[in-house]
Amino acid sequence: MMKKIKSWLCKESVSGVIFSLPFLIGLLLFLIVPLGMSLYYAFCEYSILSPAEFIGLKNFDTMFHDEMFFKSLGVTVFYTVVSVPLKLTFALCVALLFQKTTRAAGIYRAVYYLPSIIGGSVAVAVLWKRMFAVEGTINQILHSFGVQNTIAWLGDTRTAIWTLILLSVWQFGSSMLIFLSALKQIPASYYEASTVDGAGKANQFFRITLPLLTPTIFFNLVMQMISGLLAYTQCYIITNGKPMNSTLFYMVHMYNQTFIYYKAGYGAALAWMLILITGVFTAVLFLTKKKWVYDGGD
Repeated sequence: MMKKIKSWLCKESVSGVIFSLPFLIGLLLFLIVPLGMSLYYAFCEYSILSPAEFIGLKNFDTMFHDEMFFKSLGVTVFYTVVSVPLKLTFALCVALLFQKTTRAAGIYRAVYYLPSIIGGSVAVAVLWKRMFAVEGTINQILHSFGVQNTIAWLGDTRTAIWTLILLSVWQFGSSMLIFLSALKQIPASYYEASTVDGAGKANQFFRITLPLLTPTIFFNLVMQMISGLLAYTQCYIITNGKPMNSTLFYMVHMYNQTFIYYKAGYGAALAWMLILITGVFTAVLFLTKKKWVYDGGD
């Protein structure tokens, strides 16, 4: 009997299922089941403290009449549209600088990658908040250069969102490493041949480097765009949507509706709307991919 069980367990198909079970169970318990529950709650009036009551599409009707929904969505889209291109541009520039291997290259890469690891932490958000406070480091540096006016970076609707964008751009390390890896895959013979033909550095960048990097740019663009739409910690810790909701991110608005105002059903509806919006943005990128991404053809 034991031999039969042992031989059955040693089968490739059976052992594969057994080794996959921890992941499958985790996927079921922590992703699929919560997703299904949130989808149901999106059609319910649910305050966490009381049982859910099915109300159909009322949450979505409320959403389209909610001024804060459109305000938070607009702020989040602006943040994403501005910060992602700046981050990718900066990441590519630094990757080009690190393309040549030197003794200290590994150290520099680690230093530049570090903000991507800790940049989303609460500690860094608190540090950023203190730096841009009225009596913070940034104003002190400006005063040392002779600037007399004290700028309320986080208290002015014109500058508050830009402090969050700057924090996002500072976290360029992961994109930089991906660009650096892609740059090293470009054959050196391409540059050698173009040099023989008289091409300068600018022509080599725009005719060789940039076209061959477009698949990597596309990958980084999709991943960073999704990350931008899901941004939460920076806003919640640094500004909490202030001043005058000028930095109110969608995720913070969803959190407030769910845990501050105890409208968990409405919060679930907001979450599913964000999934739909993210899917639309991603679909648009994939539909336009063929127009500007190099596919390896002539």
